[in-house]
Amino acid sequence: MKFLFDLFPVALFFATYKIARLWDGSLPLASRWLGPDITAAQAPILLATAVTIAATVTQIALLRLKKQKIGYMMWISLVLILVFGGATLFFHNPVFIKWKPTILYWLFGTVLFVSAVFFRRNLIRTMMADAGIVLPETIWSRLNLAWVCFFAVMGLMNLYVAYRFSEETWVDFKMFGGMGLMLAFALGQGFFLSKYLEKEPHDA
Repeated sequence: MKFLFDLFPVALFFATYKIARLWDGSLPLASRWLGPDITAAQAPILLATAVTIAATVTQIALLRLKKQKIGYMMWISLVLILVFGGATLFFHNPVFIKWKPTILYWLFGTVLFVSAVFFRRNLIRTMMADAGIVLPETIWSRLNLAWVCFFAVMGLMNLYVAYRFSEETWVDFKMFGGMGLMLAFALGQGFFLSKYLEKEPHDA
């Protein structure tokens, strides 16, 4: 359920963009609420960005009302969507929202790297502590480095698609490519860890 909750703004961005491209009323709506000088080509990405900002703010508000814990990743995502999404709406330029995933990926990778190298704290092990997984220290280090490299590559891939392909292709990649690669990497991590997990002895 948490995964679906986190995925909600991305799915809403995708759905809004696709609907706005097909709906004749997208330009009048965008012109009314986001500025009179918006073109038909700009309307879908601007409407999708505005809806995503609203959805992310609503998520945080609901969690606060329910007095549930809001993770650092969600706070960081909120700040980035407000800054880069807000810049996209203000300047009517989608380049800002296209950079947002890359900044998020690189920020996560940097935090993992800095925490491990300078503070001797492996955040991957910390995040997986509740699962009760016991691994050799060298394996935890490799796993942390693997995530650092993964986030670095994901950031580069996002920019490559954003600048080398059409806007619609980037939106498709954001929804399916990014999430698909994240899921595939997590599954690969599971297979990797299965070789090192300590097996508890059975009762005699």
